[in-house]
Amino acid sequence: MNEKVTLLLERAAAGSDSAAGELLELVYEELRRLAGGMFRDQRPGGTLQPTALVHEAYIKLVGQDIAWSSRAQFFVVATQAMRSILVDHARSRHRAKRGGGWQRVTLEAVDATPAMQDGVDIESIDQALAALAQLDPRKARLVELRFFGGLTSEEAAEVLDISRSTAAEEWRVARAWLYQRLEAAAS
Repeated sequence: MNEKVTLLLERAAAGSDSAAGELLELVYEELRRLAGGMFRDQRPGGTLQPTALVHEAYIKLVGQDIAWSSRAQFFVVATQAMRSILVDHARSRHRAKRGGGWQRVTLEAVDATPAMQDGVDIESIDQALAALAQLDPRKARLVELRFFGGLTSEEAAEVLDISRSTAAEEWRVARAWLYQRLEAAAS
């Protein structure tokens, strides 16, 4: 299946509508699971739903001119696209409310915390994650996959092609770094 996804990605990027449709059928459930993980524990009635997030991300992905190398790369880029959409959506909501209802939260007790819990300041987390990416891109990608993508440590390790123990250690270090960064920003 990995090679088929990669082949379809290449054909879809070259403009093949049939390849794009076939690709969506192959990856939709996994994209939907990733998006669903981002919305766990969210109050019903939000303006952005997992299905809409998947569709927006998919349109973004297929329209990009990327030299796709693997299925894993696709899901890393998909998680980044979903994160970008969530951040844009949060900024839009934030502007509409003019700051009302925002509450700072930390990653202190996070294991695989969904990105769309009530009160999560996505913009602050996005800024901290961008700073972490400057220092250590792999740790930032790991946080992105776990926090925004809802992947388990094992799944993220597989996508990043690192051992489970390395993923667990980098997750611990990244969480501590982000916690300090978010606490400093809140002060």
